[in-house]
This record gives sequence, C-alpha cells and structure tokens, in this order.
Amino acid sequence: MLKTTGVAQKEDWQAKLPPEERRKAGPYVVYECYQKIPCNPCEKSCPFKAVTIGEDINNIPRVDYDLCNGCGVCIARCPGLAIFVVDETYAPGYGKVLIPWEYLPVPEKGSEVTAVGRDGKDVCRAEVVEVRTARNQDRTVVIGLKVPVDLVNEVRGIKLGGEDNGR
Repeated sequence: MLKTTGVAQKEDWQAKLPPEERRKAGPYVVYECYQKIPCNPCEKSCPFKAVTIGEDINNIPRVDYDLCNGCGVCIARCPGLAIFVVDETYAPGYGKVLIPWEYLPVPEKGSEVTAVGRDGKDVCRAEVVEVRTARNQDRTVVIGLKVPVDLVNEVRGIKLGGEDNGR
C-alpha cells in the first residue's frame, strides 16, 4: 500500500519499532525510511554511533537500540523528515513525540495543537512541551508533543490553529 498511496500502513511502521522491552525503557528513535535512497546524515549526526547506513549510501538506516538513548540529534538532520523520537514513559497516561517542523510560525511551548497522523488526518489534541532550535539544525525545529500514550506511534505531525484549523 505504501507504494500506491505514499502513506505507511500500520504493518509498515510497526516493523520499524524497537522491541517492547526497549520501548518501555525510555525515549527511542523511529526511522520511517522505507525506500533505498542515497542519504546518510542520520549516521553522521549520531553522537553515540547508534545508526548505521554502511558503505552503500542507499541502505536503509539500522538502529542499535543498546547505543541509542533517544536524544533526537538526528531528527533535524534528516532531509526527508522521517525521524521521530518517542517516549512512552513521559508521564502517567501520556507519551512524548519529537517531530521535525519546517514551517512558520513555530508553535510555542505550552500551546495546544492538532496532532496528525502519517496521512495528515487529525489524531488528537496535543500540548507542545518542547521546542528545540539550534544553529546546526539547518532551520529545522524539533517540536515535542505530549499525547495520550496509546497514540505515540500514530502522531507524526501537527496542524496549527483552532479546532477547525482555519477551515
């Protein structure tokens, strides 16, 4: 279905998740790279050497979850906006999802936004709990969203604005 619609289906993205034991141990990175393309900024940016592309720059990234601590440095380095960090242990009943953001305005910490899924459809309301900006992020901001823990692997973007988002 991914090749037809461009939207990863549940079986596609579930295959990218670490084992449940690792998911319950704290923040973890999720690389939603599904096709071989020439790209490797994630491998080069990881301060813990947890990401491997290998000699063939077309390889799909592999993550060593024993080395990855979910720091999220790689998120802003991905030109495909395909990297997310998920923390299922953030708060009772809530998880945190770090997403890349390349639009203006940048949402402010404490604001409420509409969290959307891979298909752009509304998933839930979310609180912006973190906004990371850094010179070396090449203008990609990393936004941290507090969402119900059962939706952390559904949320992959946001819409700004009110309930109707300006429609």
